[in-house]
Amino acid sequence: MNRQRNKLRIMLKIAIFAALTAILAQVEIPLPLIPISGQTLAVGIAATILGSRQGALAMVLYMAIGAVGLPVFAGFSGGPQVLVGPSGGYIFGFIAAAYFTGLILEKTRFTIQMAVIANIMGMFVTLIFGTIQLKLVLDLGWSASLAAGVYPFLVVGFIKAFLASWIGIIVRRRLIQAKLLGDMQKEVA
Repeated sequence: MNRQRNKLRIMLKIAIFAALTAILAQVEIPLPLIPISGQTLAVGIAATILGSRQGALAMVLYMAIGAVGLPVFAGFSGGPQVLVGPSGGYIFGFIAAAYFTGLILEKTRFTIQMAVIANIMGMFVTLIFGTIQLKLVLDLGWSASLAAGVYPFLVVGFIKAFLASWIGIIVRRRLIQAKLLGDMQKEVA
């Protein structure tokens, strides 16, 4: 019974963070090719709270829900065409970024300082995935791809990395205190 309850808790946490990502995706600043949205903030928060595996699974669930057509991606969009379009690489990058960010924290410590470093590195993972697909889909050169897919997102990305770290660590500590994060999670110092 305890094992089933634990599995259910994990599934609920993953679903909650997939839903949070869908909600924050609708907070956006339109740009010509790729909008700035709250998705990456949600990715960072999920990875900081849940760690590598569950954070990545939350992003897999988010992507799957959008892939079947539910309007959970930025601008209330959804469907496989989004995943193969100019912004699809960023969505694939969310999975890798969540895993990488969470892994850094699991291998070091769940502190705000380490979370900022991990989230900044995760931001670059997302930008790499996104820029590569942007380049391929739109047949752009590297300079144009970087100008459209990286540079506009750097300042806001650093701000979101800090916010995700601060929010994530505080919420994570509270969830551990409330015994809502399982034993698999590394304790906060």
